[in-house]
Amino acid sequence: MENAIEIKGLCKNWPSFRLKNVDITLPKGYIMGFIGANGAGKSTTISLLTGRAKADGGSCKIDGVPAEALSPRQKEDIGLVLDECPFPETLNYKEIDKFMKNIYSRWDSAKFLADCTAFGLNPKQPVSKYSKGMKMKLSIAAATCHGAKTLILDEATSGLDPVIRDEILDMLLDFVQDEENSVFMSSHITSDLEKVCDYITFINNGRIVFSMTKDEVDTTYGMLRCSAEEFEKIDKSRIVHSRKNAYSVDALVYKNKIGPGHIVDKASLEDIMLYYVKEGKH
Repeated sequence: MENAIEIKGLCKNWPSFRLKNVDITLPKGYIMGFIGANGAGKSTTISLLTGRAKADGGSCKIDGVPAEALSPRQKEDIGLVLDECPFPETLNYKEIDKFMKNIYSRWDSAKFLADCTAFGLNPKQPVSKYSKGMKMKLSIAAATCHGAKTLILDEATSGLDPVIRDEILDMLLDFVQDEENSVFMSSHITSDLEKVCDYITFINNGRIVFSMTKDEVDTTYGMLRCSAEEFEKIDKSRIVHSRKNAYSVDALVYKNKIGPGHIVDKASLEDIMLYYVKEGKH
């Protein structure tokens, strides 16, 4: 299976933060969600992956090519969407189309204009008049209209209402219908990722906690609720972390290690993040 993204042993040292031996692999044709608390290392990883920052160790490859060695033509295979719209606020989307024609050799004007129309964008309005959701639709349309095969989004759905987020998720699902296309998206809105992602990678304090398929996450982790007395009888190697309440104990557990006699519910990505981050598990 060919990989869209390969990150191995990636390290970056900042004065107040260290990214430590990050390994991530995204096969072609799939969507990977990249989760973690603010400051966990998501944006740093994406900056290194896209060549906007230089690593202190390890490697990043997109379509088998090291990030630092991507040619201008190969960079056109990457669509990058950040949480801020990159276009001059005085332009409308028809003017942006003319601008982008001069930058990308494979710019598809017909698709871009059709997408903007389908997204309900006004061709006469400048970007400054767009809502945050409209700006994000414009950014994603542009990112997918220059022949990109790998779409990278860094908190692109942050601050958007649920309806707009759902429309954007549908756009991403459409994008990977061509099995050559892939999406790598960071987000702290874990419910969005649960809807569309095939793979989940969780980073905490600059280290990867896990990187696995969504199905593997579901079969690995679970939520257990029991009495304090019952909890004391459980082998603690089966517990990721626990939270004691007035009359019971809630615990994130390794589902396959909990024996019969205990009811283990599904653990959401939010549950997993909270128990690792908020409850102090490292």
